[in-house]
Amino acid sequence: MRYRIFKLVAVFIAGQFVMCSTNKNYKLDYDQMIILDAESLGEAGIGEAYQVLLPKLREFVKDPAKVEELEDPDPPSYSVRSQGVEYVVYAPELPEEGGQSWGRATYAFFRIVNQQLEHSSIRFYAINGGNDLGGMFLTESESAAARLSLPNKTDWPYLPTNEAPWFGQYH
Repeated sequence: MRYRIFKLVAVFIAGQFVMCSTNKNYKLDYDQMIILDAESLGEAGIGEAYQVLLPKLREFVKDPAKVEELEDPDPPSYSVRSQGVEYVVYAPELPEEGGQSWGRATYAFFRIVNQQLEHSSIRFYAINGGNDLGGMFLTESESAAARLSLPNKTDWPYLPTNEAPWFGQYH
């Protein structure tokens, strides 16, 4: 009996080693990346970017949520509303140093999409940041494999947060 358990454990460990070593060869398919640009999102571009994303999102979500943009030129403010939640991107009372509106816009956009994928194994991951921001639909295992294969942490797929200064991006 002990021999069988030992053999099962050895086979499991060998399988985990093979799985980890093959994941190091995993490559993200950058042809599948949707180009977003955090600056564009932060400058009242979430609605437009969402419209571009909708055909791909419909592959995973039957009835995608609506996104409503709320802009006020005086005082300048911009927010979006979706699924009963309002995300303020910029307003006079919010800090702006370090491009925080870009980070808030990135968070809002990815949160709106990922809330709709809640019951799926797929998530919409951010790739890069700033003007190079893109997004890619991946499973958690694909994201983990990409982290093993990419030597630079800032290249790793991530789920944006609303916490400055990195907003969830690995660094």
